[in-house]
Amino acid sequence: MPTKTERLKSLRAVRQLRRVRDFYSAGVLLWAAAAVWTGWTHPGTRQMWVALLLLGVFAGLLVTAAVWLRSLQAAPGRRPAHHAASGRSRTRPTAALGKARTHHAAS
Repeated sequence: MPTKTERLKSLRAVRQLRRVRDFYSAGVLLWAAAAVWTGWTHPGTRQMWVALLLLGVFAGLLVTAAVWLRSLQAAPGRRPAHHAASGRSRTRPTAALGKARTHHAAS
């Protein structure tokens, strides 16, 4: 079970990754608009290729941040385990009677 500080660090990491993901998605939108605009006005120029390159960089960073965020949120050890006994009574076979008795009826 992770300690309290490990959980706080992971919560901080999740918040920071959400902010970074938002920043990268804004970068993707900006560079997509720039690539479309320069591709429309000046097709095949260096500015268009730079905009496409930066669009690819920000898209890769966005995918990486999204994958890390998903792995942090869905990590199996992060959720508390349920160790409480169920409400049902459990049965144990007895050697003498060959029948099942409950824990509560053991007298």
